[in-house]
Amino acid sequence: MLSPSLLGRLTGQLDALGPILRDASDAVLRSRAAGGAWSAHENLAHLARVQEVLFGRLDLILAQDRPALKRYRAEEDPEWPAWAALPPREALDRLRRRRTELVARVSGLTPEQARRTGVHSRFGEMDVAAWLEFFLVHEAHHLYVVMLRLFEARQASAR
Repeated sequence: MLSPSLLGRLTGQLDALGPILRDASDAVLRSRAAGGAWSAHENLAHLARVQEVLFGRLDLILAQDRPALKRYRAEEDPEWPAWAALPPREALDRLRRRRTELVARVSGLTPEQARRTGVHSRFGEMDVAAWLEFFLVHEAHHLYVVMLRLFEARQASAR
């Protein structure tokens, strides 16, 4: 069984998008940082894509005994360019819509299913709760980067 804290964070973490995005235009969302770092939009599209990858990982963890799961890297993902090319609002819609499905899916796991594990190439063997914690920490990092990119883009446009 997954903890109420974990399920609460999974359910509510994307609520931060309202205050972070405020009234950001598509141009501001797509504005790249100095040095070519990903834009706010690319970070959001990455979050939507990583959430899709998590669905696939959960499928493997529930179907196989201790599956080996490689570290996800966007530059090695043949589907990443299509996700990065999505209009910003479509990436956000996918992220939010699929989050509802993710919460429903993991909320319905039996205790036995929640104890199943997958082996991450860097972090080793993790049960479903640990995979979700890993996912949420990664997501929180990218939400911070979105906030930073939007601040930088707004500062640049104010000059």
